[in-house]
Parts: sequence; structure tokens; C-alpha cells
Amino acid sequence: MESIRQKAEHEALGIHGLTTFVLGTMARLCMPVRDEEVQGLQALTDPAQLLREIFQVLGPMKMDMLNFTVQNIRTRLQDHTIQFERKKFQELLDKLPNSLDRTREWPCKAAAEVSASSSQPPPHPAVSGSPAMPSPGAISSSTAVPSLTSVLNQGYMNLLCWEPGQKEYLEAPELWPNVGCPVLAGCDDTPQARGETSLPSASLEGFKARYEAALEDVSDQVLQEVSRALARLRYPTFTTDKCTSLKGQIKSIADKGNAVQHVTEQRIHSFLSLFISPGGQNSQKDFPKGLDPIQEELLEVGRRFGSTIHHNRRVFGPYYSGILKKLLLPNAEPDSDAGMDSF
Repeated sequence: MESIRQKAEHEALGIHGLTTFVLGTMARLCMPVRDEEVQGLQALTDPAQLLREIFQVLGPMKMDMLNFTVQNIRTRLQDHTIQFERKKFQELLDKLPNSLDRTREWPCKAAAEVSASSSQPPPHPAVSGSPAMPSPGAISSSTAVPSLTSVLNQGYMNLLCWEPGQKEYLEAPELWPNVGCPVLAGCDDTPQARGETSLPSASLEGFKARYEAALEDVSDQVLQEVSRALARLRYPTFTTDKCTSLKGQIKSIADKGNAVQHVTEQRIHSFLSLFISPGGQNSQKDFPKGLDPIQEELLEVGRRFGSTIHHNRRVFGPYYSGILKKLLLPNAEPDSDAGMDSF
């Protein structure tokens, strides 16, 4: 830099030679996707414009290099993050030992559902309605003890069907300012990750209002399409009662317990469960029928959900293991793994 500065001050700096060296270096260092941009710079003759364009290309090149470096050390970063989060969480838990009561109750409902499904498999994946929650150790000795992984996976899936305002959610994220709620840790779409303090209920209530308004618009559009089809086929037009009935059927999809909504929820719920099951995250052939219009969005939700759960399981697995052992094997030795599978 000092040599270049001195040459510039004495008007002895060869711009052409310097830019040729810079462009050659960029061509050697850039990702293949940037080759065309770098080659395009070589056609510029105006020095000022060339320097401006060089800096514009260097910006994305820096991000390419950063992403490449992060990708290479991703495994090491993840391992470090897991140990760091677990350490900080334990420090907070030592200060507030009774602050996970709802998290400890959370697997009870899942254990009852898994036990019930193993003794009498339901015809469809359960989306709403479930057996009563057992108390720790309430699972009968005559019933096969469900695996730790199956109970934990069911617990994770139950979080997707949480009813805001009717059930107490797991401990508030504000309780864990550094690592977040244990079951939400690792998620990049939590209130604290977005800089918000509100809990899920407010967002879901807003979504419900938009959902009902959208169905109102859909019902109007369907009625118009039906009316045009009837006219084209020279059939009698719908009476006022039939129009009202058709619109009512469409808008009733938003009602809790609606058959269309129930089947759709079942299919989405069953599909998302694949993303937290071994080898199920890339199963395109299992995409639910009838949901092709939202395939891209649903796949993205599934990938994010699976990534979040995978990270959460790695960080808090030891805590879940202890809770589930007390629930499923209350008479087992504290350090015993009898009857339990591992993560």
C-alpha cells in the first residue's frame, strides 16, 4: 500500500498494470459463479468506472468466502454452540431449579398418546384429542414401555397443535434470556430471535383473522366461477339459498372440527413428522395428496422444523432423558438405561 501511495503521489502509478493484477487475483480467488462478472470487468476501459465495478464485485466475493469458511467449520461451530448453550442453560437452571415445571409435564401427554397408539393403532395420525395425561410412573407395567425417542418426537409434534389461551405453553422464553425456552432453543423464528416479547398466541390470533377473511374472498370467487360455468352450460342459476349454502360451506372450513380442516391437518401433521424421523427428511414421495399448491412452502416449513428439533435434541437431550426415565421407568436405577433407547 505504501508503494502504491508513493507512486500515485508522484504520478507514476500504472493503472492498467495495477488493475490487471487485481483482476487476475480476483479471477483466481472467486467462486465459479462469479467468473462471468470478473471477465466482464476486463472489457472496461474507463479507470474510474473499472474501480467502481471492482468494488461492487468484491462485496459478494467477500460473502462467498465467508460462507465457504463457515461451511467448512460448520460441524465444529455446531459442537461448540451445543456445549455453550447447554452450559449456560445449566447455570440458569442451578439458579432457578423449579422453573421447568411445565416442561416436565409436557412429555406426560405424549407418553399417554404413544402408549395408546401402540396398544390400539388409530386409523389416522392423531391431530386433535388425546388420552388424559398420566402422572409420572402411571404407565402400567403390563403395557410395553414406549421408547424415549418416540415419546419425545410425539411431544415435539404436539407443540405444532398447541391451543393458545387454552393451555399453558412451556416456560416463557423471557425466563431464559440467553438460550431461550428449552424446547424452542435453536429456532430462528422465536419471539426473542425476532426482537419481540410477545408469545405465540398473538401471532396465531392475527393469522386466524386473515384466514377467515381469505376464505370470504375464496367463497366469492368460487361462486362467481360456478355461476359462469352454469351459464356456459345453460343450466339454471343458483337460487339465493344455494348461493348462501355454498359460501357457508367454504367459510366453515375455518371452524374447529370441520372435516376438510381435520383431514388437511392430519396430512400436514403426518408429513411434518417425517422431518424428525430418521431418514424421512427427503421423502418427496410421501408428500400429502391434495396439497400440491403449498408444496414448496410446506417443504420449507418441514426443513426448518426438522433443523430446529435436531438442534434442540442435541442440546437438551440429557435433560429430556432424565425427565422421561422418571416418567416411564420410575423404579429404575438413576443411571440405568434399561428399556430405553438412546438419541
